Amino acid sequence: MIKTGSEHIQSLKDNRQVYINGEVVKDVTTHEAYRRTVASVGKLYDFQASPANLEMMTFETPDKPGERANRIWQLPHSYEDLVERRKALEAWTEIHGGFLGRAPDHVASCIAGMYMGLNVFEEHDPTRAKALADYYHYARDNELYLTYVIINPQADRSKAANEQSDPHLTAGVVDQDAEGLTIRGAKMLATGGIMANEVFVTCIQPLRPGEEPYAISFVIPMNANGLKILSRKSYEESSPTVYDNPLGSRYDENDSVLYFDDVKVPWDRVFINQDTAMCMRQFHATPAHVYQNYQAQIRLMVKMRFLLGIAKVTAETNGVVGFPQVKEMLGTLAAQSALVDSLVHAMEVKGGMKGEYFIPDAHTLYAAQVLTQQLYPQVITMLRELAGGGLIMLPSSVADFGNPELRDLIGKTQQSPTTSSEGRVKFFKLAWDAVGSEFASRHTQYEMFYAGANFVTKGHSFRTFDWDRCTHLVDQMLDSYSLENEMTNFKTAAE
Repeated sequence: MIKTGSEHIQSLKDNRQVYINGEVVKDVTTHEAYRRTVASVGKLYDFQASPANLEMMTFETPDKPGERANRIWQLPHSYEDLVERRKALEAWTEIHGGFLGRAPDHVASCIAGMYMGLNVFEEHDPTRAKALADYYHYARDNELYLTYVIINPQADRSKAANEQSDPHLTAGVVDQDAEGLTIRGAKMLATGGIMANEVFVTCIQPLRPGEEPYAISFVIPMNANGLKILSRKSYEESSPTVYDNPLGSRYDENDSVLYFDDVKVPWDRVFINQDTAMCMRQFHATPAHVYQNYQAQIRLMVKMRFLLGIAKVTAETNGVVGFPQVKEMLGTLAAQSALVDSLVHAMEVKGGMKGEYFIPDAHTLYAAQVLTQQLYPQVITMLRELAGGGLIMLPSSVADFGNPELRDLIGKTQQSPTTSSEGRVKFFKLAWDAVGSEFASRHTQYEMFYAGANFVTKGHSFRTFDWDRCTHLVDQMLDSYSLENEMTNFKTAAE
């Protein structure tokens, strides 16, 4: 049965322990810090459940003929399957313009990628592999929205997790028995966790000897006993009207630190237990890391289109779209957007089979990450340059339109050759929320670091590039001449 928006929203009324502004949130679906964003997620599920979108957004599950599931869980067996799934992800992303970085399709892609590499888990531990396989089917069939926490608290980065002043700062195993593991400590960042059903907990950072207690991989519900969700400041709560902050008021997915206060994890939810090597293998020996970040690039592709729309309307609203220097800037932005679009399509075209599944090309994916980490802040800067003071010479709030004198002054001071004064203000409120607000600033930081620091993505690019093909060309050229032959030719010419 395909989940609707109201069903998802109802599933979040589960007494999860969310803390914000010094208090525990009674209900995230109605709290002013989260309710609009929760409603926005609900619209994603209503979109997929619409009869008009059912074929595009869902697929028939091969193990349960006649039943359908969201394509975020689809395992592609061909290039055509991969493209069909991408089109569904694009359609979903267009609803939020790419501003929900951890929408349901991201971590679902990770779990699906791990499942596609089930043989890696089976070689490690057949029992843990069964837990993963069972969970994939459970999450798919129940349409769970998952977030994840895969990074340790920053603390003293020069020290290992077990060398910190508090050995339980980072979430790790403090006990295990016949029922499962007991976890104590913190993990970051549960982006989207406020409106997710469950959380995937593991470590993507390389772990050293002695850090085995932190080398774990499991999934638990967001309302698990002892799980504390420490919310950052809510941009939605700081945005009382949609008009003044059309993005931050509806798409602030939130980021949270999770603290595990002796949380019990049953064995059927544990995929890895205290094995540092396997923690890395779950991502890089399976399609998981590529598949989840392929989704992220699809999202960014749509987001770039949205930002290009902001750029074009900005130029038109200010009457400068015909200026040569503005055309030059828009042309550069168009090329940058096309770069992201082309890389996504190239990942698919250059993809190949991994076992029975068709997977995007790894190096093209990592090349895209390296480039887009640098690209996004450049795009934001260019949008700022296009808009100039228009982003900040705006009425204080929608309430200003309720004062007849102020409304008249707004009409005189907010003029445009393409729209009314109200239309100009409305557009630039949107542009500011995409480019310059606190919400927008968080997104710039997110796009620069969600995949890891620059040296991490560049390392993935180095690791997956076909260096032999390149060095072969150099060797081939070197082999086409020799010192001996050249000396002989030199002597012959001299004689």
